[in-house]
Amino acid sequence: MKALSIRSDYVMDIFKGTKTIEYRSWSTNYRGDLLICGTAKKVHGGVPGYATCVAKVVGIEQYGERDYGWQLAPFCSKGSYWINPLPVKGQLGLFNVDDRLIVPAPVTGPNDPGAGRWFDQVIAPLIY
Repeated sequence: MKALSIRSDYVMDIFKGTKTIEYRSWSTNYRGDLLICGTAKKVHGGVPGYATCVAKVVGIEQYGERDYGWQLAPFCSKGSYWINPLPVKGQLGLFNVDDRLIVPAPVTGPNDPGAGRWFDQVIAPLIY
């Protein structure tokens, strides 16, 4: 699966469903599932060095001459979804992670019943 490294506190905003656009200085023709990975830098409120969700890129809009907004689908059965945390060493740009390593969480996202309990047990202990 294609993957993207993002500052880990911004990853948590995507994970919570509050950040639905990822801004980049470059565009891509890629659409579809994108593994969202936190960079290794420890930032308060983030999960550094882990992938925690798959965001579906559904479109890209250009803002000005060099800014692009990658539109992310909401968390639902055919959209973006949570995964069991996966340690990932990030890279610049889009990179590949073996699909076999990505295991969907037992809940799809923040609005699912049981999401709070799963978050408290699995994600919260990893937050810096």
